[in-house]
Amino acid sequence: IGWMLGWPPVQPPSATTPQDAAVTELTSRVAGLEQRIGRPDTAVTGRLDAADKAIAAVRNDIAGLRAQSDKTIAALNDVKAQPRDGAASAPAPAPVDLSGLIARIDALERTSRSQSAALAQESQKLADAAKPADDAPLRRVVAAALLDVAVRHGDPYAAALSTAKSLAPDAAALKPLDAFAATGVPSPAALSRDLLTIVPKLAPPAPEGTTGSSILSKLSAGAAGLVKVERTDGAGTDRGAVVARITAAALRNDFAEARRELKGLSPDERAPAKDWLDKADARDAALSTARKFADDAMTALAKPAQ
Repeated sequence: IGWMLGWPPVQPPSATTPQDAAVTELTSRVAGLEQRIGRPDTAVTGRLDAADKAIAAVRNDIAGLRAQSDKTIAALNDVKAQPRDGAASAPAPAPVDLSGLIARIDALERTSRSQSAALAQESQKLADAAKPADDAPLRRVVAAALLDVAVRHGDPYAAALSTAKSLAPDAAALKPLDAFAATGVPSPAALSRDLLTIVPKLAPPAPEGTTGSSILSKLSAGAAGLVKVERTDGAGTDRGAVVARITAAALRNDFAEARRELKGLSPDERAPAKDWLDKADARDAALSTARKFADDAMTALAKPAQ
């Protein structure tokens, strides 16, 4: 009718709508994803296959080790199960002569013992050598030298004497030094001065005066008191000459000469000088003792140590 009337042709309605097109597109995309997920990755597959092979190899090695361990345990059990007295059934071997070996062992033991004794002796010698040396002889020499110097110089030596006695083999031998330890040994000059104060007591007494009443007797007695005649050469042996020589020696500080002349007098005549003579003898004893102690110390130092 519309064609006959000259109307334009009317298109039939489309069977697909925009929603249908969208659904179709989504369907095709999902199908593509399904195909992609279902396709395997060759790299990952190769790695998984290599891991499976390695695990299989490790399992095989473990199985081999376990089998070898079982064999070892079985072998040990077999050895334990074998009888231990199996050798008793074997024929006994011929006896071996060990006398030569025993003799050699004995000789080695004797040699070892002798060497041990020699080593012990050497060790003892080394130990003795390592001990500190005894310095007592050296200390005694030093103390003796200091004591001798103090004694000869006239200085007090109480401390030096005490040290020397502690080091001396015989302390009693130093007893002569005790007299002058605090004051020092007197010098020859000091002794000479002391002697000069004693000389007047040694002079012979003056002759008794004449009791006559004549003028000549009185003049003779006065002249005898004013004039005294003596020998100037000192060769006289009378008391006055001896005293004169003692005085001259004391003035010269000749201590030895004065003492020698003094001892020429009789004991009664030299009685006023007895203390002086004892002091002079004590001085000589002190000097001699100090010198002897020093000499003995030097001699002991020179001797080899025992």
